[in-house]
This record gives sequence, C-alpha cells and structure tokens, in this order.
Amino acid sequence: MGAGHAHRLYRRGDSPVHALPPHTKLAAVLGFVVVVVSTPREAVWAFALYAALLAGVAAWARVPAGFLLRRLVIEVPFVAFAFLMPFVVPGARVEVLGIALSVPGLWGAWNVLAKGTLGVTASVLLASTTELRELLLGLQRLRLPPLLVQIASFMIRYGDVITDEMRRMSIARRSRGFEAKGVRHWGVLAKSAGALFIRSYERGERVHLAMVSRGYTGTMPVIDEVTATRTQWLQAASLPAAALLVCLLGWTL
Repeated sequence: MGAGHAHRLYRRGDSPVHALPPHTKLAAVLGFVVVVVSTPREAVWAFALYAALLAGVAAWARVPAGFLLRRLVIEVPFVAFAFLMPFVVPGARVEVLGIALSVPGLWGAWNVLAKGTLGVTASVLLASTTELRELLLGLQRLRLPPLLVQIASFMIRYGDVITDEMRRMSIARRSRGFEAKGVRHWGVLAKSAGALFIRSYERGERVHLAMVSRGYTGTMPVIDEVTATRTQWLQAASLPAAALLVCLLGWTL
C-alpha cells in the first residue's frame, strides 16, 4: 500500500481502540450501523443507549467530545433535510407552538436525525482511531474487491495533490488581479476547471506509466499482513453485540 498517509480526521493515540486491527474495527462499525438502522424508530430509549455506547467507546479511545462534535458538521445537510420533513410530509397534523406539523414527518425527521447521527459518529470514531492506510489494509483483509481498494487508495493519495493544484491555480488568478464577483466571471472559472481536469488526467497518465515501468500488473503489493487475535475480535465485537441486545429489546418491549 505504500507509505502512510495521515489525515486530519485521524487523532494519534495509544488507546486500546487505536491498537485494534483495522478490519476488526471496520466489521464492528458496520455491524453497529446495521443494528441501529434495524431498530424501530419508536424505541426512543434505544437510541439513547446507542449514544451511551458510542460515548463509552470515545472515552475508551480517549477522543475528546469537542473533536467529535467539530467533525459532525458534515451531517448538516441531513439535518436541514430532516427539519423540512415535518412541513412537507403529508398525513395527520399536530400543533407545536402554534405551527401545524406532520406527525409522519416528525417521526421521519427523528428517524433520520437519530440513525444518521449515530452512524456518522461511529464513522468519525473509526476515522479518528485508524489511519487511512490501515483502513485500506483492513478493507483488503475483509476481502473487498481489490479493484475497489485500489480506487480508494488512489483517491486518498491524489485527492490532496489535486487540491494543491487548485490552490496554486487560485493563487495565480489572484496574483493577476482576478476576483470572482459575478456571473460574468463564471467563464474564467469554467476554463480553470477544464484546465484542472486536463492537468489531473495528464498527471494520472504519467503516474500510471511510472507504475507500469516499475512492474505494476494491476494489483498493489501488501506490505503489512494485518492479523487479529480472538481477544481483539471479542473486544471489537462488544459494541455491535451490545447494540444488538438493545435492538432486540426495542422490538420486544
């Protein structure tokens, strides 16, 4: 997979969660999310317990609450969509502070907010305790199709390269006195986007030729073989197992 690639989502640490093999954490998060999505939305208390479980994992991983909350901003579009549902979803109405809201819309908004927030929080915890390179190794260990793993690897590696190219082009425009202030400047921005696409394509061709000249045959070599002990699997499985128990109680009570 090559050298490590740090990301701002990752928080360095030596907690037991950081030490778990990446494929065990990936499987645990996937299992947790599936259980949360399967929980009936009417079991409000169950989602509170799920949040408590994630808080326990965050404490175990020594990830501060502020660190998590800042990275949950990515959920804002889903929150905006959820807030619109009580106004646009048809069905029975109920008045809240003098405003008529849809009952199915309120339940739908709660469903989106609760399950979406828990899923995003679990993903942020995963990214906070696992380097991107380790995540790719974990996906490979879980037998994800190699082509998908390679695509993800290249996206991670060259996303920052393209971002830096965009930044240099922006600096070049500003150094020549250009500032996008209206529709009449859209043409310049469109040409810049086209130039960025051509440069990215040409760089991709050069990288591919360099890889082929070094013996690349369609598969990336695995430098580290990640393994997990039974104890580590049990530690990782504790989160989805506890969530599954809560889910079963939510369906029976």
